[in-house]
Amino acid sequence: MNIVLFANNEKQMYPLCFTRAFGDLRMGIFTFRERWEKLFSTSISCLTADYLQDLYPLMLEQDNLFINSAYFPTHDFIIGLRNLKPQQGIWENSECLGFRGSWEEFQDKENLDKIQLAEKQLKINRPYDLFMNNQQALLFDFALATKDRESAEIPSGNKIIGRENIFVEEGAKVTFATLNASEVPIYLGKNSEIMEGAVIRGGLALCEKATIKMGAKIYGETTIGPHCKVGGEIKNVIFNGFSNKAHDGYLGNSVVGEWCNLGANTNASNLRNDYGMVDLWDYTENKYTETGLQFCGVFIGDHSKLAINSKINTGSVIEGFSNIFAEGFIPRKVPMFNFSGKRNGPKLKLQQVFDSAENTMKRRNIPLSDAYKKMITYLYNLKNNQ
Repeated sequence: MNIVLFANNEKQMYPLCFTRAFGDLRMGIFTFRERWEKLFSTSISCLTADYLQDLYPLMLEQDNLFINSAYFPTHDFIIGLRNLKPQQGIWENSECLGFRGSWEEFQDKENLDKIQLAEKQLKINRPYDLFMNNQQALLFDFALATKDRESAEIPSGNKIIGRENIFVEEGAKVTFATLNASEVPIYLGKNSEIMEGAVIRGGLALCEKATIKMGAKIYGETTIGPHCKVGGEIKNVIFNGFSNKAHDGYLGNSVVGEWCNLGANTNASNLRNDYGMVDLWDYTENKYTETGLQFCGVFIGDHSKLAINSKINTGSVIEGFSNIFAEGFIPRKVPMFNFSGKRNGPKLKLQQVFDSAENTMKRRNIPLSDAYKKMITYLYNLKNNQ
């Protein structure tokens, strides 16, 4: 059966979903799409915003299973999806979690057979829900990734606590490090590396070809996406992939997109001085709204670069393709394509954005495609008209 992921709340996940479908957000070890692909043992396409769809070729057949990617898989959810008959949907109150049928039937799902799930499901509705639920995702993904498999060995010379909760993929390297997985698992992806002197407390997902630098201090629940390099002190952070925070500095309760770079001694506050609750910019309300969280750091869109000694305030949003080097605290909301990090700072030229993205991506042998340029151009024009 052909499977398609959809989500109705991608705007609520800005700045992360400015440049990606919801299904390509990472939480735990996997992205939401990778997780469903493993559960159903098939490739999956994503339905997303029109300006992003060229990056996500949509595959449709007569018989499709549409899955709401904003909902995390549970046993009841998965069984319900597998048992769906044509023209049936799974619902939680007024929201569709899954539907089986043609594209035309999917458009008319409100008027077709509805099956209500008895138990409330976990929905990822705001960016901070990602780090808040990262432990649940790590536990789920660890079981999914390691079932009926045997871990590679950890070399002698490392200090290990809770070896049974550590899984090492082929090619992963760990040298003179301390790993404590007594409470939540640690997963070391293929060809990943933990350098000398790193101290790690699970849960941790260190994804394929990601690196933890010497002397780093990593607290759970943290995900370091593919090809990322991290150092300094990190707590409950998700790096989506291809991003670097390679030097000293603190980052906590945050989510970082792809192709970002945080310069040496970049520090982000995740706690207000008055210990009050943190508010965050809400793209659907177009204002700051309460998160209900005491700890909340920063959400950084793709391709943003921060200079050395950058200072980030509690509950900040840095939109994509920004080049930040201003003195003092960065404004809590930095618009896309900003050049300086100042509140009313100048805007990068479109060709500068292309050049920076191309230079960044070619270091990982990934070309800047025409579809990607088209997406950047759309966002650039969108911001020009605001």
